[in-house]
Amino acid sequence: MSRRRVFVLAAILALGSASGLALAQNHGHAPARHGPAAPAQDTRELVAFPAELRENTLANMRDHLLALQEIQEFLARGAFDRAAAVAEQRLGMSSLGPHGAHEVAKFMPSGMQDAGSAMHRAASRFAIEAQNAGVTGELKPALAALAAVTAQCVGCHAAYRLE
Repeated sequence: MSRRRVFVLAAILALGSASGLALAQNHGHAPARHGPAAPAQDTRELVAFPAELRENTLANMRDHLLALQEIQEFLARGAFDRAAAVAEQRLGMSSLGPHGAHEVAKFMPSGMQDAGSAMHRAASRFAIEAQNAGVTGELKPALAALAAVTAQCVGCHAAYRLE
C-alpha cells in the first residue's frame, strides 16, 4: 500500500473520529442550521470519584487521547509496529495495571466499567491488526479496529461524566 494511500486513510479515520465526537457531544443530534444552538442540558450520568483519583483518571484519559493521536500519526507513516506498541502499552489490556484500573473500577457504574473494558480489549485487538497490516499491507482491518476503540471512548464520554 502506498504511503499516500495510508495517509489518506489515516486522515479519513481522524475526520470520522472527530465527527463522531461532535455527534456524541450533541447527543446524536446534528447542530442547528440557523443561528447558534441553545446549550443542551447535560444528561450524562454523574460519577463521583475521590478527588485524587478523579485527577489521575482525567490525566489517564488525556493520555488516551494523546495515544490515539500518536497511533494515527504512526499509521500515516506506515509505522505499524509502533502504532501497535502505543495501542497495547497505553490503551490495551497491558495498560490496566499501570493505570490502576482495579482501583478506579470500584467507583464506576457497571456500564462505565463495561465500556472501559471494551475499549481496552478493542485496543489490544487493534494492536494485532496494526501488526498484521505491517505484514500484509492491508490497512482496512486496522482502521476498523481503531474505529472500534474510539467508538468505546465516544460512547462512554457521551454517557458519563466525572464529578
